[in-house]
Amino acid sequence: MKRGKFIVIEGSDGTGKTTQFTLLRDRLRKEGQDIAEFDFPQYGNPSAHFVEEYLRGSYGTLEELGPYKASLFFALDRFEASHKIRKELNDGKIVVSNRYVGSNMGHQGGKISSSEERKEYFMWVDKIEFEILGIPRPDLSIVLHIPADIAQHLVDEKGPRNYVGGAKRDLHEESLDHLKNSEKTYLEITELFPERFTIISCMDKGSLMDKEVIHEKVWKLVAEEIGL
Repeated sequence: MKRGKFIVIEGSDGTGKTTQFTLLRDRLRKEGQDIAEFDFPQYGNPSAHFVEEYLRGSYGTLEELGPYKASLFFALDRFEASHKIRKELNDGKIVVSNRYVGSNMGHQGGKISSSEERKEYFMWVDKIEFEILGIPRPDLSIVLHIPADIAQHLVDEKGPRNYVGGAKRDLHEESLDHLKNSEKTYLEITELFPERFTIISCMDKGSLMDKEVIHEKVWKLVAEEIGL
């Protein structure tokens, strides 16, 4: 059986990932594609325990924990799901994921000020997740881009988060500096690894595009990747 395709929607907090993930999933089903969906972190799953505690601030501030320790929490959550992802791909399905390894690079890499040290970190993440843990590598990772100040405003329009005890912002979303740094880092990984990450700007002349307009941009890339 022909291997399926693995599509990921990435982007910093407040960029509309879940909206675009849902629109893409529904479009694929409408087109008659056999799909499997994943959403990371897997909140409520035992594998996401350390992620949830980290985002609640239980282990200290963003600076105190640092990028490498925090990255392991998210990586192991993905490892737990990796066997299911691989099976779905081997069964020929289109696998769609809301966030994946790029989220480690974007959020945790944003904590590192030196560009050279960030590159070393990106290589470390790649080795840990894809080589040591052996999780499947996506065929297409789409990065949604919205300026951090607008993204944080959009975060506040969301409902309370169960994984942070009903608060509206988690540890990442609370810090505008973190959102700005992760925004820059997401842009950086699309420049450093254009064969792995493709950026979509969600803005037009300073205004946020309609979700359906953004979806058509996403769909164009996905349709080309899966051969529709």
